[in-house]
Amino acid sequence: MKTFHGVLEIEGAVGEHLGFSEWREITQGQIDTFAEATDDHQWIHVDPERAKDGPFGTTIAHGYLTLSLLSAMLWEIYRIEGVSMTLNYGLNKVRFPSPVRVGARVRAGVKLASAEKVKSGGTQVIFDVVIEIEGEDRPACVAESIALVMP
Repeated sequence: MKTFHGVLEIEGAVGEHLGFSEWREITQGQIDTFAEATDDHQWIHVDPERAKDGPFGTTIAHGYLTLSLLSAMLWEIYRIEGVSMTLNYGLNKVRFPSPVRVGARVRAGVKLASAEKVKSGGTQVIFDVVIEIEGEDRPACVAESIALVMP
């Protein structure tokens, strides 16, 4: 895990790859729970029998389920000390290039893309994130994750 001690260290690390999260298995239980929470019960996610004959041969995770794991994965990769707080400020350019089949394992890799002071007095930090699928060439998700770091 990469630990930053204040905003100056973050600014000095722009362009660095910060590392990878742990691998996480995507289970049917997670998919079903996500479907309940979001009211998205499309068969390709929640009906294993029907999905066997579908385009992926099994159920797949919702793209937003994969994306929702991002916060937890980021905190496995880096932490920031010596600041009052770090806020999730949003996302840019989110894409889901490849489906995540039930039973697959995913992990995030993160590059620190930029760090710029903003009017609020904080620093807006943008991370380039790639969520990989173990054993696959194409990623599950690519996104720019934005954090607001307050001194």
